[in-house]
Amino acid sequence: IGLIGRSWAMVFASGGYSVKIYDNQPGQSTKAIVEIKKQLQELEDAQMLRGEATALQQVALISSYDDLSQALEGAFFVQECVFEQLEVKQSIFQDIERLVGKDVILSSSTSCLVPSNVFSKVQNRSRCLVSHPVNPPYYVKLVELVPHPETAPAVMDTTHTLMTKVGQAPVRLRKEIDGFALNRVQAAIIAESWRLVQDGIISVKDIDLVMSEGLGMRYAFIGPMETMHLNAPEGLEDYMKRYGPGIQRVLTSFGPVPDFCGEGSKGIINMCELIPSDEQHLSARKDRRDQLLMGLAKLKKDH
Repeated sequence: IGLIGRSWAMVFASGGYSVKIYDNQPGQSTKAIVEIKKQLQELEDAQMLRGEATALQQVALISSYDDLSQALEGAFFVQECVFEQLEVKQSIFQDIERLVGKDVILSSSTSCLVPSNVFSKVQNRSRCLVSHPVNPPYYVKLVELVPHPETAPAVMDTTHTLMTKVGQAPVRLRKEIDGFALNRVQAAIIAESWRLVQDGIISVKDIDLVMSEGLGMRYAFIGPMETMHLNAPEGLEDYMKRYGPGIQRVLTSFGPVPDFCGEGSKGIINMCELIPSDEQHLSARKDRRDQLLMGLAKLKKDH
């Protein structure tokens, strides 16, 4: 059970649900509960625990299993969190389908595989969808709900209701697309940031500041559409009349998709000079990230 699996267990338990976790490596699910208990107690101490119940009450809702059939007994919703290998996901969903009733929803956490591939070996695909979280899901509440072409509308509705009840912020994609919504927007930002650094326009440190001290300040509370709507006297249509041609001009100047691993990338991989890539430094920065996200989540909740 990795970070995403543990996070989902914590999220569902915060909503008062009984959660059964399974790992095919014996003992791993038991170890996960030890880690979850530690995290929930730390969150409670920081007054950032989600839900109405105490940390100990939430831990008591989570149980571990080394046997898949036992873990699935009584389930109405199954969230898969195995690593991003298509054949492994296809196989686990085949195993799950044989062990659950026809009304049980089958959901994948995949971030880069489309539902039509993930669920291609499932017989009843009407109850299948992707529920893609953002890392770390406990602090960043967005969940992308991505349907299989055969997913029943009721399955999308039920999952949306469940995610809302446990405190997540679900968004619905009307159909599948490579990268879903979040990773497509993120890819556009990454590509242009990479090109600007690669072309000698700006440094690695400063392009990060463009987001963290600029765009990110707004986007933490309002999205790009509302940002435009508020940035012109008469709203979005007025904004596009004023700035649309300039945006189109800039877009036509964008370069090709960067080669992220080729010769030209060597001048960019100096992030390691800013934050060394050894485990100690990365772990410290990840802890800092989570603390900041925790504070931001609290601020958003209070406003």
